[in-house]
Amino acid sequence: MIKINLDGKGNSNVNTGIDFLNHIVVSFSKHSKIDIDLKAKSEDGIKHHLIEDTGIVLGQAIDKALGKRENINRFGNATVPMDESASSVAVDLIKRQYSHIDMKLEREKIENMSQEDIIHFFQSFIGNINCCMHIIVHYGTNDHHKVESAIKAAAVALRNAIGIDPNSEGGPTTKGMM
Repeated sequence: MIKINLDGKGNSNVNTGIDFLNHIVVSFSKHSKIDIDLKAKSEDGIKHHLIEDTGIVLGQAIDKALGKRENINRFGNATVPMDESASSVAVDLIKRQYSHIDMKLEREKIENMSQEDIIHFFQSFIGNINCCMHIIVHYGTNDHHKVESAIKAAAVALRNAIGIDPNSEGGPTTKGMM
């Protein structure tokens, strides 16, 4: 179950049963200013499916809430430090899916999630927003901080992209459609 408000204040109520995944989604909500009410439960007991489905549902909810994407800024970018780590994210809310994710993760597990599941969460999330997003962790020594700086940079970049452009009329494209 998910409910979101793009015009929120960053309030969240998240329960996936996976502490680090909760932390990632709560951090995203706080810094994107998107209110998120999310309850997820695995029907098959497989953690990978729950993590993937959480990314899918969150991305789909944002995609649906964006509607025709009229009068938005469309583009957003941010660089966010987290202690010794720093990440940059650039997003284009054009309805073409592409992701480039370079998180420089070193450990096989970060908190209670596998490295590949964290990457897959980001891929599922981005693909279902129906956007183009580039995530680059520049450096860091703590994988937890790398993930945090990446999700916070994605949140701020998306917040900027979904912002309303007061000078825009219609869709933010020269093609006439997104």
